[in-house]
Amino acid sequence: MTDPHSPDARSAAPRQQATDAASDAHVLGHVIETDVLVIGGGPAGTTAAAFLARQGWKVLLLEKDHHPRFHIGESLLPMNLPILERLGVLEQVHAIGTFKAGADFPLACRNPDGTDYNTFRFERALNPVFPHAYQVHREEFDQLLFAHAGRCGVDAREGVKVERIEFGADDRPERVYARSEDGAALEVRPRYVIDASGRDTFLGNRFKLKRKNEKHQSAAIFSHFDGVQRRPGTDDGNITVQRFAHGWMWLIPLPRGVMSIGAVCFPSYLKQRRGESERFLMDTLLGEPQVAARMQGATRVAPVHVTGNYAYSCTRMAGPGWLMAGDAYAFVDPIFSSGVYLAMDSAEQAAKVVDGALREPAREGALQAAMARRMVRGLRWFQWFIYRFNTPVMKHLFNNPRNAWQVEQAVISMLAGDVFDNPAVVRRLRVFRVIYALTALQQMPGALRGWLQRRRAAREGFSGDTLQQDNP
Repeated sequence: MTDPHSPDARSAAPRQQATDAASDAHVLGHVIETDVLVIGGGPAGTTAAAFLARQGWKVLLLEKDHHPRFHIGESLLPMNLPILERLGVLEQVHAIGTFKAGADFPLACRNPDGTDYNTFRFERALNPVFPHAYQVHREEFDQLLFAHAGRCGVDAREGVKVERIEFGADDRPERVYARSEDGAALEVRPRYVIDASGRDTFLGNRFKLKRKNEKHQSAAIFSHFDGVQRRPGTDDGNITVQRFAHGWMWLIPLPRGVMSIGAVCFPSYLKQRRGESERFLMDTLLGEPQVAARMQGATRVAPVHVTGNYAYSCTRMAGPGWLMAGDAYAFVDPIFSSGVYLAMDSAEQAAKVVDGALREPAREGALQAAMARRMVRGLRWFQWFIYRFNTPVMKHLFNNPRNAWQVEQAVISMLAGDVFDNPAVVRRLRVFRVIYALTALQQMPGALRGWLQRRRAAREGFSGDTLQQDNP
């Protein structure tokens, strides 16, 4: 298949690339005819829209909110950076981001060098494309991507909510109805629809495809703080992933001295909160000595948010004339900061599928199926680690890393997001699974307790979400 980013592919596009967003679609009153409608203006939607517009397609992007807007998911992965480079925004992200050399995992006792944490630096991954990543304020990052999509020729509109969709006799999207904040109705007649609506998962709900993950469930409480101690030297921008009795905590250094701090908990623990969420968050964080030491003198500078039912997926990714990208299709626990990368990676793949399907309609089914297989394959690696992260076995292996057969490097590659197209990483991760199984046999009582705890948590429900009220 032709590389959608190559100069030859762009010159072969069926339409001259639009230079004026207002003329990027044929408008007849409140009816817009366009090649591609993208629902959602987050990282997935803006990425897919920008790539398709650069291919010469007429693209309409509808976002129900306005940028800048608050969003969680501030930690990028090294595998984000090649996508940002292909989009042409890497230098802009560098300017608004905090340099992230790796991830650290605190220990119960000190290392010989005096540190009380192990650092997994991305430069030690297997053949790293980029040996670092960035931490970003999501409102700035998302706004940057949205503006860039407009510069690429996308008709990008904010404050317009998609309300319903009609399908034709061939089961393809025929008409999409939306409404702006001032009440004006809009009818869109697209040739293709990409659902990048995030956890709203517009088409997933339309077709009743969204399912709670039966193997994993969690809830989170978090905020932003000033005055939190950072790691020394080049580890200054590292994300910290701190286990505790009821889940794990994150500490993400952001620009301008801000630290994003939160706890991802078993739902049963978060259900115990009474009264103010701030008090519960602070009691949780300060109950962990290593976190408390870094937060001495810190000041909260943002609201406290609570969100639950993190883990879900849809039973289908695509159909005739439509597909889903990013969180619209699936979301896993954010422990390895995979959310933005998975959104942008799937969006780039979605752009390739749509471009190929519009050029050669007979290939649509094969292209969609290949994308779905690739996505599921990569997600399974993240999920395998996530499901077991809080078990005594995984804690032992992360606290005592060994690089036999380059297994530690493969785990770092997984932390960097390199699990989709790198067979060398996947082979070594399979070896790690064998090591995990052998270690579990040696630690059978603890391994069994961890498995039972995970099963109980997966059956828990959660209410009181302040970010997403319509989770499954």
